[in-house]
Amino acid sequence: MKKKLVILSGAGISAESGVATFRDSGGLWEGHDVMEVASPEGWRKNPALVLDFYNKRRRQLFEVQPNKAHFIAAELEKDFDVTIITQNVDDLHERAGSTNVIHLHGELLKARSVYNTLDIIDFTGDITLGDLHTDGYQLRPHIVWFGEAVPAIEDAIPVVEQADYIIVIGTSLQVYPAAGLTDFAKRTTPIFYIDPKPAGIPNMKNPLEVFPLKASEGMEIVAGRLRNI
Repeated sequence: MKKKLVILSGAGISAESGVATFRDSGGLWEGHDVMEVASPEGWRKNPALVLDFYNKRRRQLFEVQPNKAHFIAAELEKDFDVTIITQNVDDLHERAGSTNVIHLHGELLKARSVYNTLDIIDFTGDITLGDLHTDGYQLRPHIVWFGEAVPAIEDAIPVVEQADYIIVIGTSLQVYPAAGLTDFAKRTTPIFYIDPKPAGIPNMKNPLEVFPLKASEGMEIVAGRLRNI
């Protein structure tokens, strides 16, 4: 039986593919305060701005490709029972071939009704004001904004509890509830932490090995290490 490997991924893994992040620029996301475009308050204040922002992110997604780190994560399925728990809203893990991905913060290529958070549909084009779900309510991006609940955390917790190995890559584990996921791991589960600037690593009681490397470089080393355990 394959050992269970959980990969907790964040913006840093997709940054190598050219996907814009906001945490490296003082909380500004391509000129916008994140609360203007990633909060219920921002939506209520200016839904057209929010839709335009995510329409641009969606278009950008079609211009980028998975990078080596994404492909290594997918290849690890040959040797391990892999679950990826990602804070990213892109589909680069899936495009690289990963078959078991939990998106904590939603998915850019999906939409939902403002009235019903559970009625989610595939949506690859632009969303504009006046675009309605079948329930007659406005469509919005299927993104978990700041201040909203993270329903997928309930799927992620039991996966982490059963993990034999955990890789943390491209995330500083500063945003909750994702930041608390490693607390659910067995205390004997090794954690491999990949980040080019691993400052402020949360206190972990598990065996921890830090790799101060870019995502692709770190994944190559950690994958080799895991296959030789």
